[in-house]
Amino acid sequence: GENVWGLTACDGPGPARQRYDGAERRFFKYAARGVGLDRIIDDGTIAPTAAVSSLPFAPEIVLPATLEMYHRFGAPLYSTYGFRDAFNPSFRSPPNSQPPAPEQSPAGWVDPDYLGIDQGPIVAMIENYRSELVWRVMRGNAYLRRGLERAGFQGGWLGQPQ
Repeated sequence: GENVWGLTACDGPGPARQRYDGAERRFFKYAARGVGLDRIIDDGTIAPTAAVSSLPFAPEIVLPATLEMYHRFGAPLYSTYGFRDAFNPSFRSPPNSQPPAPEQSPAGWVDPDYLGIDQGPIVAMIENYRSELVWRVMRGNAYLRRGLERAGFQGGWLGQPQ
């Protein structure tokens, strides 16, 4: 549905091929999902971090997406440490798979992992939405500011006095 989205580099259920909606679909393992200059990689795998980490920029679409994923898929998608890395509602484990596949849920395939590279942005961006703490600390760091200016960045908060 419209509130279940999130494309970014993440784990996936592949490598595998399955029929979905009458066509054979290729499923990838780890891949940078989304639209590139010369190809599109979208096997139906969704990374909650891509949506949740956008919270400060578009809360009007991110909050409904976050709540939809949490309520519709619940555990196994959201567990002890928050959202798991990725899931694919269109992927079904083949019968007699080895090792035996867990019972299928509405979330389809769910990555068993929590990846720090995805959990970190979720936590940081929720806090930026709440208080802008991470951004305020970053803007107050003279080394970071100098590095950005030396790299040619300008305008925005860099154009404001320290």
